Amino acid sequence: MRWDSLRLDAAPDQAAGPSAPDPADDVAGQAAGPRAGDGAPRPRLGRAAAAPALFERDAVARTFDTPGFRGMTFYEVHARSIINQVPASSRMPFRWTINPYRGCGHGCVYCFARNTHTYLDLDAGHDFDSKIVVKVNAPQLARRELAASRWPGEHVAMGTNVDCYQRAEGRYQLMPGIIGALRDARNPFSILTKGTLILRDLDLIADAAEVTDVGLNVSVGFVDKELSRLAEPGTPSPARRLGVCAALTDRGLRCGVLMGPILPFLSDSPAQLAAAVRDAAAAGATSVTPIVLHLRPGAREWFQRWLGEHHPALVPAYHELYGSRAYADRGYQQRISAEVADLARRYRVGSRSPASARSVGRGNRAGPGRGIGMAEPGGTPELAAQPADVQLTLL
Repeated sequence: MRWDSLRLDAAPDQAAGPSAPDPADDVAGQAAGPRAGDGAPRPRLGRAAAAPALFERDAVARTFDTPGFRGMTFYEVHARSIINQVPASSRMPFRWTINPYRGCGHGCVYCFARNTHTYLDLDAGHDFDSKIVVKVNAPQLARRELAASRWPGEHVAMGTNVDCYQRAEGRYQLMPGIIGALRDARNPFSILTKGTLILRDLDLIADAAEVTDVGLNVSVGFVDKELSRLAEPGTPSPARRLGVCAALTDRGLRCGVLMGPILPFLSDSPAQLAAAVRDAAAAGATSVTPIVLHLRPGAREWFQRWLGEHHPALVPAYHELYGSRAYADRGYQQRISAEVADLARRYRVGSRSPASARSVGRGNRAGPGRGIGMAEPGGTPELAAQPADVQLTLL
């Protein structure tokens, strides 16, 4: 079953090793739960509550009466495993992921992961934004599974399905325990995020980078503040995300920018692309990786609804560019990749990385692939653009 790793038909102490491939990943310590007094739990859910099968036993639905969480429900579950294997058919350049959350409070209208919520009998629209699954035992499971004799010690990617540093992380604080387990196991890992909360764990990440390969990327598809407010309303502003890149770089950690998604006819003009690459270079990004919007089922319907409401004149253009496909026309993708490569050369992406920046990828793939403008510490930027037809799904 695709969600078998989350079912609650076994005691938590029976959780074994990494789970079987999970289609949701086709991109694809101690758990610190809510503090006392933060919110009273609702009654535990059983079959009679008509909740998704995931919540058949020992799940708690919790709400918090604070501005950042109003209208949201958090389903606290004890997962059976936390390290998920990426399906062999995936295009992703990694085989294992950790996702402590399902659903995301960022509210990005384009998020490719929306359809994974339908596996829980929840919808891919408002439910995805407001009904968040929290695997409260993720840190303990990570430590146990990383110590298992059968664990191959391969790279683990985080932030590849939903953001591991979304707002819920500020409440549940799962990532310090997970990163600590990876550090103690000297296991290579990468993090992709839109969240500024990653800076809370800066010391821990720096410690991990001393003993293993650590790849860091922030997701900034465009720097238009108004477009960001409409299309990704729950995220920090693009400027604040680039500030994260700058802070990581200043600490001596190499950080790239995943320039995605680029929204056709909304954030793809020469001036808009130039602004995004220029600001990424100024933030010290070691690379920029352009990704054109792709529209899988679930994301397609939600995004088209948003487009019709805010930019109805663009609906025919999107239909022509995408048709019934998830990916934009190949020629369009190639043009965007070429433009960003030229801009990375012009703005010398990677050249401002500090000479002391810790290297990543020593024998293990340390992230979702090499982007445009990756430079060796203290060196000149080189261009290693990914093939235009390889559309990563990391948003």
